Amino acid sequence: MAILTTSGRTAIALAVAAQPLHLAWGTGDPAWDATPVPEPTDATALVAELGRHAVDVQKYCTPDPAGDITVPEGRYRTSPTPTNHLYVQFNFDYADEPTAVIREVGVFLGTAPKPAVPAGKGYLLPADLDSPGVLLALQRVPAIPRSSATRQSFEFVLEL
Repeated sequence: MAILTTSGRTAIALAVAAQPLHLAWGTGDPAWDATPVPEPTDATALVAELGRHAVDVQKYCTPDPAGDITVPEGRYRTSPTPTNHLYVQFNFDYADEPTAVIREVGVFLGTAPKPAVPAGKGYLLPADLDSPGVLLALQRVPAIPRSSATRQSFEFVLEL
């Protein structure tokens, strides 16, 4: 059986980085609060999407215990050259879903807004989408009660 090489994984990261990336968030299922349910690997959408935001920061990185990027899975150092690790950060605005409870987030590749949606619109509702794109990564999170006094940020290192 053939293996996917590190250079092949870097090529995948290059292809991912060249596409529009968005983070969708949703209310999920309130039953998850009492009994967490693992993310299904065959998911293609969130259970209950509220909206999505385009990537704010995107850069290549490498694992490094003394790195400047910290995520729950470890520490990473920014790389000036492409790698198979892609750091992404998404910053939602204070007014984005200020009364919602967030239980799920997903990184989408290739989201396409409808032609009537103004270019550069920061927060997209499901009704704004011509195509949601491909769900690249999915995470169910402990319930996050939103507040208009909080700017919510999410960071991930996608190991491709």
